[in-house]
Amino acid sequence: MHQYGVRTVEKLLQLPRSTIRSLIQAGFVTPARGPRGAFLFSFQDLIVLRTAWALTQADLSPRRIIRSLKQLRGQLPDSVPLSGLRIGAVGDRVVVQEGDTRWQTDSGQYLLALEVDLAGGVLSLTDRREAEKALAEDWFSRGAVLEALDIEAAQDAYEQALAADPAHPGAATNLGRLLHEGDRPDAAERVYRAGLSACGSDALLHYNLGVLLEDTGRVDEAMQAYEHALSNDSGMADCHYNLARLYQAQGRPKEALRHLAQYRRLSGADTG
Repeated sequence: MHQYGVRTVEKLLQLPRSTIRSLIQAGFVTPARGPRGAFLFSFQDLIVLRTAWALTQADLSPRRIIRSLKQLRGQLPDSVPLSGLRIGAVGDRVVVQEGDTRWQTDSGQYLLALEVDLAGGVLSLTDRREAEKALAEDWFSRGAVLEALDIEAAQDAYEQALAADPAHPGAATNLGRLLHEGDRPDAAERVYRAGLSACGSDALLHYNLGVLLEDTGRVDEAMQAYEHALSNDSGMADCHYNLARLYQAQGRPKEALRHLAQYRRLSGADTG
């Protein structure tokens, strides 16, 4: 089994020596000792140290962290697996996945979904959810640039963003808008509703869905969508204006005037 000295561990984990010593003193790892008493760390020690540091940053108690790592440690391989190693959670069980194989350890609730990587001489444990969000944001930014150059490429970029993070409201909003403008209302509606399901609620998604529903003649549903949008963001002037029009068309002047007044206040518009 390969062993690592403190200096190597500092480089691999990018943690200061004082932090490493603190984690040792807290009982998270018990490294071996070399001929002159120097600490010698195994690959498992490196994973446990880096994970323990991440959990301490999440303000978990040392007792809970030790409980979470105790049995996990015994399940870790002796070296970096070529197939990749993922540490995650299913309910209150720690799950370790190596390639297509996964197993559980009875170590209490584990809050992070981490991926192990050894590249450029640095051992890193990445929060997979944050990595997915970062990837989605990158695809979203590409889509925003591509809209002026290639609509189909922009749509593909937004689809990639949603594949990485289905709860990215900007990608759902922009993809739905492009599909709507491209005369694909059914596809646009599916995108909007999937985005709302993943996000929980988003004012602009509700508003764009309302515009789509109004354009396809579903006025009552459109008004509901506009009301949902305003419940999330009462400052959407265009949403107030659309509701004012629709309420007026339905012969409901009181509601129409209320929304028209809000539109005027927010936009400073002179509606005559």
